[in-house]
Amino acid sequence: MTEYIFSFFQGILQGLTEFLPVSSSGHLNIFQHFFGITEGNLFFNVMLHLGTLISVCAFYRKLIVRLVKAVFAMIKDIFTGKFSFKNMDEDRNLVVMLIIGLLPLFLLFVPIGGGMKVKDLAEMLSGGTRYFIVTGISLLLTSVLLTAGIVMNKRRESLVAQGKVKPKERYNPLDAVLVGITQVVAAILPGLSRSGSTLATGQSRGINKQKALDYTFILAIPSILAAAVLELFDAISAPEGLSVNMGPVLLGMVTAAVVGYLSIALFKWLLKTDKTYIFVIYTALAGIAVTVISIIELTTGNVVTFV
Repeated sequence: MTEYIFSFFQGILQGLTEFLPVSSSGHLNIFQHFFGITEGNLFFNVMLHLGTLISVCAFYRKLIVRLVKAVFAMIKDIFTGKFSFKNMDEDRNLVVMLIIGLLPLFLLFVPIGGGMKVKDLAEMLSGGTRYFIVTGISLLLTSVLLTAGIVMNKRRESLVAQGKVKPKERYNPLDAVLVGITQVVAAILPGLSRSGSTLATGQSRGINKQKALDYTFILAIPSILAAAVLELFDAISAPEGLSVNMGPVLLGMVTAAVVGYLSIALFKWLLKTDKTYIFVIYTALAGIAVTVISIIELTTGNVVTFV
């Protein structure tokens, strides 16, 4: 029964933090730190990721269908010589910008010496008391970026209302690259929210806030899938392999899917009603708390745990 309860709460945590701008990796790190968990079940992590993947695909199912149709239409036009980059409709533009936005992810596989790649920094910074302060600082950075996004969006809306600038509904290649680079940084730093930082980057580039959020969530689909595939390979090669109790695993996955779907709907509503300052306050307080606790731990040599 304890295993089922643990899986249920892990599913809730994954579903909430994957899409709300509070950082799923940061909260997982905090949870494991305070409860003294040094190793996690890799296969369980894969299934949690698949749960959140199901939720975002279900929420954006109509848009995804449109984008798939746009891909095939573009391929046809390319081979028939009818494709025009300048005359793309909204769906085709989004497809191209998503591809461009994903390209910076290859930076995660750049070697940095010592047999490590950039992506390995994420695991290193998520482990042990020594680097726990990184999570706190990254949460504070999330708060700063969310604040910048809110301020810049309000300034843009004011200029649009005055007729000084036109509404910006589409991403251009530079916008997509900057969002992609932001996503890479968020993948490395536990505590830096992927959804929050990429949304803020889009808003800073003048993109309509709802369009920026939609781009952020659609961009998450291949990112979450890639993370799940990489973790699956790690799970297969792990000593315990895939020999797990599937009951709690499935409960966690379903919980993550349901909560993830509701989290996306909640985030879109909060953004529409200009209530995202809630996350600014939360990540700031959480960041301060984690940073202070980390400093105390590093100074005294005593680790704070709840077990």
